[in-house]
Amino acid sequence: MIKRLKAVAVAAALVFGLAACSSGSSDTAADSADAGTGSAGGGLIAIITVDPANPYWKAEVDTAKAEAEALGYSTTVNAHGNDPAKQTEFIDAAISAGAKAIILDPAGADESVGAVQKATDAGIAVFLVNAEISAQGVAKAQIVSNNAQGATLGAQEWVKAMGGKGTYVELFGNPTDNNAGVRSDAYHAVIDALPDFKLLQKETANWDRAEGKQKMELLLSAHPDLEGVIAGNDEMALGAIEALRDAGKLDKVKVLGFDGNDDAVAAVLAGEMVATVLQPIVDGTKAAVAQAHAFLTDGTLPASEKQAIDCILITKENAGNLKGFVLN
Repeated sequence: MIKRLKAVAVAAALVFGLAACSSGSSDTAADSADAGTGSAGGGLIAIITVDPANPYWKAEVDTAKAEAEALGYSTTVNAHGNDPAKQTEFIDAAISAGAKAIILDPAGADESVGAVQKATDAGIAVFLVNAEISAQGVAKAQIVSNNAQGATLGAQEWVKAMGGKGTYVELFGNPTDNNAGVRSDAYHAVIDALPDFKLLQKETANWDRAEGKQKMELLLSAHPDLEGVIAGNDEMALGAIEALRDAGKLDKVKVLGFDGNDDAVAAVLAGEMVATVLQPIVDGTKAAVAQAHAFLTDGTLPASEKQAIDCILITKENAGNLKGFVLN
C-alpha cells in the first residue's frame, strides 16, 4: 500500500503539469506538494478547520500553515467546531481580509455549500480537505481519504480479531459529516454479511473522546457482556477504551478505531485496540496547499475536483513506523 501511495504521488505531479481545469467526478488522489511551486506565493491563505484539540485536525492545521508559509503566503487559522454559523463568520473574515485562497475542512456536507459559494463568488479559491460538500463546481478541489476503502480494511481486521462472531456496539461520528456515514456503511458491509454478529446498540459521539467515554459507559451499563466496539474515529475509540479500562473489561472487548493518531498507535501497540486506519491527512493537506498555489500562480487546477487518497491499515506489525500521521 505504501508503494501505491508513492506511485500516486508521482502520477499526481504529472497531472499538475498537464491538466487544465476539469469538472470530472472520478476519484483520483492528488498527492504532490511540489506542483505549482515554480514561483513564490504571496498574500493571505485562510485555514479553517474543525477542532485543533483533536490530533487529526491539529495535524491538518500544522501542515497547511507550514506548507503555505514555506511558499511565501501569510496565514490565518480558525476553527468552527462543526458550527456552520461560525464557519460563515470565518469565511466572511477571510473575504474582508482579502484572502487569496481558503483551505477548508467543512462544517457539514450540505451546511457548507452556501459558505463555499459565498467565498467563490467573492473571487476566493476554496480547496476542501478531509471532508466533502454535497455540491460540485463550487470549490476548486475536494480532497478526502478513501473512507470506504479504509473502513473495509479496518472491519476485516476487527472481524478476524473477534473470531468471526460476537455482540458489539458502534460509536458513530458527527451526523452532518459524510465521512461518518461512509465509514459506518463500509463497516457494516463487512460485518452484516456474517450471520454470527449482533449489533446491540449504536450511539453518536461526534468524533469526541470525552463523549465517546460517556457513551461507552452507558453502553456498558445496558450491555455488560458486549464483546466488541467499532468506532468511526480514534478519539471515540480511545474514549471507549478509557471506559472499558475503568470497568475492568478492556481485556474482554475488541476495539476498532480510525484515523491513525499517535494515541491510537500506542493503544494498538499495547494490545488495547485491534487496529486503526491511517487517514493520510498530512499528504492530503499538502496536496490542497500545493493545488491552491498552482491555481494562484498560473490558474492550473487538478484534472478532477474530487480526489481520494487510499487509507492504510495499522496493526501491531506496522504501528511502530507511524508517527504524526506519517507512515515511514
